[in-house]
Amino acid sequence: MTARVAILLSGQGGQHRDMFRLLADRPEAAPIFDAASGPLGADPRIFVREAEEAALFANRAGQILCCTQALAGWATLSDALPQGTILAGYSVGELAAWGCAGYLPPPEILRLAALRAALMDRAAPVGSGLAGIAGVARARLDPVLVRHGVELAIVNGPDSVVVGGADVALDGCLAEALSLGARTAVRLRVAVPSHTSLLQAASTGFATALGDVTLGRPAPGLRQLRGLDAETVRDPRAGLEALATQISRTIDWAGCLQACREAGATAFLELGPGGALARMVDGLPARSLEQFRSVDGVRDWLSRTP
Repeated sequence: MTARVAILLSGQGGQHRDMFRLLADRPEAAPIFDAASGPLGADPRIFVREAEEAALFANRAGQILCCTQALAGWATLSDALPQGTILAGYSVGELAAWGCAGYLPPPEILRLAALRAALMDRAAPVGSGLAGIAGVARARLDPVLVRHGVELAIVNGPDSVVVGGADVALDGCLAEALSLGARTAVRLRVAVPSHTSLLQAASTGFATALGDVTLGRPAPGLRQLRGLDAETVRDPRAGLEALATQISRTIDWAGCLQACREAGATAFLELGPGGALARMVDGLPARSLEQFRSVDGVRDWLSRTP
């Protein structure tokens, strides 16, 4: 197999009732679901189907579920991936990447996901969150952010960003963005202003927790990217510092996608939930796990990627 595949690990907000459809009965994924049951307080496969909507999108549940999906997908499909696979995680997906790479075992990743959420919830001001804006060039949008006291959280592309701040500030910012011709300006289902300076205390607390972890040996042949600056993780301890820092600093996701291309990615596979990251890829084959009808279908697609 000559392909070099970039694995995209989703952030929260795309949770849904059927998110474990392909993975729920896979024996390779069973230990992941068992490990997630502790911090989540329920079997994730049952939780997503039976939880109230508010519980499904709560910060703690969202972070645990997204890491569960990524780790379960990786456990099921990693043996079908070519040498030189690239890992890029979006927001909490970057934490999951440390499990996929082999630095930390899945139970530790899931414990850290719960801790990360708790620290963020504690630090977040009441009445704050995130919003997505697309269709306005940064040169026109940046002054709007300054006027409303809103911060840039994630750069998805030249005219596509996620911003964070107080609810009132976000509402004003979205209204002005629409007046400038934005094609999308909507609140996201994330109740904390992730990747803004409002969560500095969470970054500090998470850095302390990460300083105590014991790192394993990563799987050979993988390239793992840092969301903060799209650089390859070469020094694991510096990589962990960046993982903590990104909680309260802007993520350069556009840079991560470009870095995947420059590293020779010929196809992109998003492990979900949802397919937002795959839709951001232009000009190369890009699929989300949830677009397939079976795991065998995913494996077949991987075997045929150019």
